[in-house]
Amino acid sequence: MSVARPARCLLSRRLAAAVKPAAAPSQCHAPFHSSAQLAARRKPRFKSIRAEEMGLITPEKIDEFTKETFPQYTPEEMKALKKKYTPEQMAALEAGEAAIDPKDLTIQGRVRRDPYRLPYLDDFSKIYPIIDKRPKTAPPPNPRSRFMSLEEHTEDLSRRLEDLIPKDVNFDGMSEEEMEKILQKRVDLSMEEAKYFLEPETLTHSNGRSNSALAPGLGKSLAGIRGMYKPPIAPEDQGLDDQGIYQNLKLRTGLSVRDILSVICKTLVVRSVSNQTRLGKIRSSWILAIAGNRNGRLGVGVAKNVEMTVASQKARLLAIQNMKPIRRYEDRTIYGSVQGKVGATIVQIDARPPGFGLRASHRLFEIFRAVGIHDIAAKMPRSRNPMNSVKACIEALQSQKDPNEIAVGRGKKLVDVRKVYYGGNVY
Repeated sequence: MSVARPARCLLSRRLAAAVKPAAAPSQCHAPFHSSAQLAARRKPRFKSIRAEEMGLITPEKIDEFTKETFPQYTPEEMKALKKKYTPEQMAALEAGEAAIDPKDLTIQGRVRRDPYRLPYLDDFSKIYPIIDKRPKTAPPPNPRSRFMSLEEHTEDLSRRLEDLIPKDVNFDGMSEEEMEKILQKRVDLSMEEAKYFLEPETLTHSNGRSNSALAPGLGKSLAGIRGMYKPPIAPEDQGLDDQGIYQNLKLRTGLSVRDILSVICKTLVVRSVSNQTRLGKIRSSWILAIAGNRNGRLGVGVAKNVEMTVASQKARLLAIQNMKPIRRYEDRTIYGSVQGKVGATIVQIDARPPGFGLRASHRLFEIFRAVGIHDIAAKMPRSRNPMNSVKACIEALQSQKDPNEIAVGRGKKLVDVRKVYYGGNVY
């Protein structure tokens, strides 16, 4: 310390240190935070170069791009336009072309180059539903219009019939056959009939048809349409499916309608379920059905709908569509003993000798009868849930092992002792 330093400097620094609050102890570790620490801003590898310095937006480049993207009409195109438009319309087109500077479109506009761009840059003669609104060709409805009464309907029909009669033909002294021939030549009765019945005028003081999103009805008996409409019902069905219920199923399964109707369908489980929404509970019916041809094929279908009849029909069609082959021994029982488990439900099925019958619960009884099994025993030692019992039974029937495959895998020859002992007469 220098002795020459004045004492007041020493005292002032001493007092300032006493008044200054103590600094917080430094922390060596980073503060805790759930998110990752942000990295420092990186410097770009290359310097920023302006487009003017690269020569991309020079006046020459702008003019070249403008001429390529927004070309002017050629003399040939102008001649073609003059043939299509009137002189007044051509003057309007030329005024519109002169009002828009192509350079403004180049500098301020944006032209899309991607493959999903809309083809709507210069062609205003076509209407695209994606961009344009649907043109309203009809006037708005009259607020004073009201529905016709019976007398007004009669007067409207008589007025329509009077308008169909040709005014330049004198029918006095003609026979009915001559009148019919003239009317058939001069009046399209089928078209007028379609207009009256398919598009009737039911309002008074109306301005005609108003704008609507519905397409007009198509008459099947018109002159140019008669015979072109073919119903989806095939003639080989022989009138068994006039409503077309099984047409889609016939295409999926390859079965005829007669074969589909011969399949046995049973509804085994019916439940009432509800879906909680903000508007309340929506009740529905849940149905499980099975289908079988009594010859080794079995299927199960599950459907849900607000209407029970619709849910039942959907479940039956799905059951027929999902039919799969089931192994049977001597076309009457199964191979050995099998077991299926779904949830807490266990179904144990055992093969039985001829004449034993079907000894099972009512749902399993219907399954065995639909698949064509006559001698079998089944029991459920644990839970007897209706839905799980049906699914566990079908799972057990489909999990049978084929003895021929087991013999081939072991390299053995399979011999049926019953057929050998009884000489093949086992029934």
